[in-house]
Amino acid sequence: MESIKDTNFESDRCDCNVIHEETVSYVRSRMPSDENLYDLAELFRVFGDTTRIKILCALAESEMCVCDIAALLNMTQSSISHQLRILKQARLVRYRREGKVVYYALDDEHVKQIFDLGLIHLNEK
Repeated sequence: MESIKDTNFESDRCDCNVIHEETVSYVRSRMPSDENLYDLAELFRVFGDTTRIKILCALAESEMCVCDIAALLNMTQSSISHQLRILKQARLVRYRREGKVVYYALDDEHVKQIFDLGLIHLNEK
């Protein structure tokens, strides 16, 4: 006897071998370049680390220095600096210097939107 899970899996499979040329052609014309898709995959890879997500969450609330982020996350300044370097390279955070202190913030509103949309998606039922 098939379980409900097995039945649902089977119903998700397409049993036809017909290629819908108009649809394929339309979607192909709208696809970003391979280079852009690679860059997008790399951007989302940066979001794939819990520490970096925590840093982005903190910076969504306020700009902070490395010392503050390290204290907040109970981590070393060195490990926070390493993660911030990755976030800077991905253009997700920016910094400004005030005397000896360097403050970090989200690079722009798009970063907060990506973060917020991810949370909205996870919390949908």
